[in-house]
Amino acid sequence: MTYTEVLQAAKGQMGFCHACPVCNGRACGGTIPGPGAKGSGTVAIRNFDAWRNVRLNMDTIHENFEPDTSLELFGRKFKYPFFAGPVGAMTLHYGDKYNDLQYNEILVAACAAAGIAAFTGDGTNHKVMEGATAAIAASGGAGIPTVKPWDNATVAEKMTMARQSGCFAMAMDIDAAGLPFLQHLDPPAGSKTVEQLQEIAQAAGVPFILKGIMTVRGAEKAIEAGAAGIVVSNHGGRVLDDCPATEEVLADIVAAVDGRAKILVDGGIRSGNDVFKALALGADGVLIGRPFVTMVYGGGAQGPGVLVKKLQAELADTMAMCGAHSLAEIRRDMLFGYWAIPTEGR
Repeated sequence: MTYTEVLQAAKGQMGFCHACPVCNGRACGGTIPGPGAKGSGTVAIRNFDAWRNVRLNMDTIHENFEPDTSLELFGRKFKYPFFAGPVGAMTLHYGDKYNDLQYNEILVAACAAAGIAAFTGDGTNHKVMEGATAAIAASGGAGIPTVKPWDNATVAEKMTMARQSGCFAMAMDIDAAGLPFLQHLDPPAGSKTVEQLQEIAQAAGVPFILKGIMTVRGAEKAIEAGAAGIVVSNHGGRVLDDCPATEEVLADIVAAVDGRAKILVDGGIRSGNDVFKALALGADGVLIGRPFVTMVYGGGAQGPGVLVKKLQAELADTMAMCGAHSLAEIRRDMLFGYWAIPTEGR
């Protein structure tokens, strides 16, 4: 299937989602339940637009080369520097075609086959984490189970399942504390203190990633808590209205972290060009959420690979046109209006 064919097949299959040609937040607005953003629905749009406003500097005076798009993260090598983001509550937001267990099973296997990894979603039903970790185990540990910020007893139970999967890292989307549909649930979900997160990070047994960092202060607290990686994320605009785009805060967070943790970013990243821009601003890799949902609903097990192929081609082309042989050679001055900064250690 082609990318266009998958999009066409997804239409009418995704509940509140319109399976738009470009997922930019405009059609769904504040639709929750559904794939929209919180309140005014403008933060998802802001995420998307911010990446559009970053321009690339072309430089083709160099030898011909085949760009190396591979990334090593926590001792594991991937073909590309992008990952499928965690998405959950599938029937609530996307209709009855797939439940969380079915979605995670398809996504994890397809991403592993395509040379990347999937962050998996979580839910109030323990079977969601059981299914996600089983899928990760079946794919040789090529996945990152992502736990919601439940009470610590529930987190401990789910992390035990995660460890048994052989995963190479675990994550918590700490920003999920702001999801309207997680309020007043059993088990309870909410914010965590640095001390609580320290316990969780120590118990993980593998590198622990905190998703939902949007400020320098938040990044400092994540590192203090023992996070080996962070995801600069506003949860696709779904947790706090009127907050900035992830692109707007990324560079300051990268400068503050200064190599002490791996930095991933999500929010409105829709093309290989966007991936390049994020890396040029200092991210180690990116997460992409809603477009992978569309690919699964339109293409089943084939769908994620179609999106990966599209993103890879765009990223490789951008690297070649900007003169970056490898990810380590992607520099900030390859973006129009930016000065170069060192990128050692990527």
